[in-house]
Amino acid sequence: MSAPADQMLFSYGTLQFREVQLSQFGRILEGRPDTLPGHRLTMIAITDPEVIAASGTDRHPLVAPSEDPGDSVEGVVFAITDAELAAADAYEVDDYARVRVTLGSGTTAWVYLDAATSGNEE
Repeated sequence: MSAPADQMLFSYGTLQFREVQLSQFGRILEGRPDTLPGHRLTMIAITDPEVIAASGTDRHPLVAPSEDPGDSVEGVVFAITDAELAAADAYEVDDYARVRVTLGSGTTAWVYLDAATSGNEE
């Protein structure tokens, strides 16, 4: 019996990549489009060689809360298991903090935001 995929995870970046999903979760995730209102997208340089190898790039998107309530970030929400959420935690570098948010659809999900500007509400 497999573990239930009862954790919701919103991805706006490399966790949507097939290669990253295979390396971190051992499977391709199925998701649906959604948005993260009140946030803006930036880019950062990643130095962790394992993350660069999995994603194929050292440039990764990073999302932070925005002063403009009209700002929104597009992405995909995935249903994953507790073990897959732990794998995602291990993949993300210290620049990211996992927080619970409400998406544009009304779905409550985890997302990795800019650790410098987002309180970690795990």
